[in-house]
Amino acid sequence: MKESYSAFIDRFGKRLHDLFHYESNINELSISRGLPDEVWNKIMELKPLSVAIPEEFGGRGAQVKECLGILSAASYESLPLSLTFGINIALFLEPLAKYGNPEIQNSIFDRFINHQAMGGLMITEPDFGSDALNMRTQYVEQEHDYQLEGQKHWQGLTGMADFWIIAARKKLVSGDLARDVEFFVTDNSKKEQQIQVENYFNNLGLYMIPYGLNTIDLTVPRNQKLLQKSTGIKMMLDILHRSRLQFPGMGMGFIQRMLDEAMSHCINRKVGGQQLLNLDSVQYQLSRIQSSYSLCSGMCAHSSTMSGIENDLSGEGLEANSMKALVTDLMQESAQICVQLSGSSGYKIDHVAGRGIVDSRPFQIFEGSNEMLYTQIAEIVIKQMKKSKESNLANFMLTTAYANRVTPLFRKHLDFTVVDGLVQRQMVVLGKIIARLVCLQYVDVMTDKGFRKDLLDNCTKHMEMDVKKLLSDFLDYNNAKPIVEYQLDSNWMDFI
Repeated sequence: MKESYSAFIDRFGKRLHDLFHYESNINELSISRGLPDEVWNKIMELKPLSVAIPEEFGGRGAQVKECLGILSAASYESLPLSLTFGINIALFLEPLAKYGNPEIQNSIFDRFINHQAMGGLMITEPDFGSDALNMRTQYVEQEHDYQLEGQKHWQGLTGMADFWIIAARKKLVSGDLARDVEFFVTDNSKKEQQIQVENYFNNLGLYMIPYGLNTIDLTVPRNQKLLQKSTGIKMMLDILHRSRLQFPGMGMGFIQRMLDEAMSHCINRKVGGQQLLNLDSVQYQLSRIQSSYSLCSGMCAHSSTMSGIENDLSGEGLEANSMKALVTDLMQESAQICVQLSGSSGYKIDHVAGRGIVDSRPFQIFEGSNEMLYTQIAEIVIKQMKKSKESNLANFMLTTAYANRVTPLFRKHLDFTVVDGLVQRQMVVLGKIIARLVCLQYVDVMTDKGFRKDLLDNCTKHMEMDVKKLLSDFLDYNNAKPIVEYQLDSNWMDFI
C-alpha cells in the first residue's frame, strides 16, 4: 500500500533536518564543493524522486502537488538540494514520462527508484544560451542508431548525472542543420553513450551542484529518441514551461525559511531595550518577505492545477514566465532583506541568508533571464490586446481569465493606453506589472478556499506599491545609454 503523501513528506522533512543539523552540518556542507557520498546516499534512500515517476513504474504518480512539496521541503533546508531535485524532476523524469519510448522507460525509472540514479537536460551551448533554436549540436540518423556531436555547458549535475536528455538539430544532406529540435536520452553507464566533461566551472554559489563544459560525441539506439507529439520546438516549450511552472516549489521553502529566520531574529534581538520587531521599518521589511510567501503559495496552488504531464504547456508562456521571473525576484529580495535584518551575522557564507543571496541569484538568470521573460510577457499581452482591438490596459486586463479578479483594485493605475513602439526597457517594466497581477490573482483565488485573508490584504498592499513604482518607470522612462568611449575627459584628477 502506498504511503500517504502527508506521511511521506513529513518523514522526508524530519529526516532531512536531522541529517543536516545533527548528523552533519549544513553550514559546512554548503560551502564545500559537492556533497559527501554518504550524505547523498542517505538523502536518496528516502526516494525523493519517486514523486515524479508514474505509479505503473513504481513511483508515487507524478502529481504536481507532490513534486512541488518535495522541492519546498528540500529548499527550506538547502536551496541547492532543491534545485538538484528540480533538475531531475522537471528536466528529466517528467519529459521521460511524457515523451519517452515505452521500451526504455521501465529500466530507467527502476534505476531512479532502486539505484539512486539522477538525470538532467542539455540545451545551452557556449555560443547559444537563450538563443537555443540556433544551437549547433547535431545528429545524423543511421541504420540502427543516432550519432550526436556538439558541445553543451552550464548543465546542472555535470559529470554527476547518470542520464541526460540532449537537444540537437538534424544535419541535412546539404550540411545545414534543420530548424526543428529533437531530444535524445543518453545512458552514462554505456561507453558509447558517455559524455566527456572538458572542465568544471567554479560557480559562484550552489556549491552542491557541479557545472561545466561537455563535449558530445556519441551514439544512442533509435528507441532513445524522445517521441514528439507535434514539433520538437513545441516539445521544448512544453518541457521548459513545465519547469518554469515548478520554480515556485523551489521558491516556497526558501522564502519561508527567510521569513522564519528573519522573524525569529527580530523577535529575539533587543535594540535599545525593545524587540527589533517593534521598529516600523523592520515591520515593513518583514511584511515584504511575508508578501512573497503569500504570492509563492498562490503560484504553487495554481501550478498544481495546470502543469501536470497530461497537459500541453507549449502555449502557456505568460503564466510560466510570470511565475518563474517573479518568484525568483522574490527569492533574491527575501534573502537580501533577511541578511539586512540579521546584521553582521547575516553577512557570512555559512549563514543561511548570506548564502541564500548567492545561491538564489542565478535563479534570475538560468532557464531564461528574467529581463527576457518579462519582455515576452509584455509581448504576449500586447499581441492579445491588438487581436481584441483594445488599447487601454485596464479595460483589457478586466477581460482576461488570468487577471480579471484583481484588476479592479488597480484600475485607476492601469487606466492608460498602451502605444506602439515601446522600447525594451518599457517592455520589461510592463512585464513586471503584468506578472504581479497574474500571481496576485492566484492568491485571491486561493483565499476563496480558506487561505488567510489578512495575508492577501497585505500582499495586495505591496503589489499596489510595486505597480505604482513600476508605472513611473514605464510612463516616464529613463532613456540613458552607456557612453562606450567614456575615458576621454572623465578622470576626476584632471579637474582639481
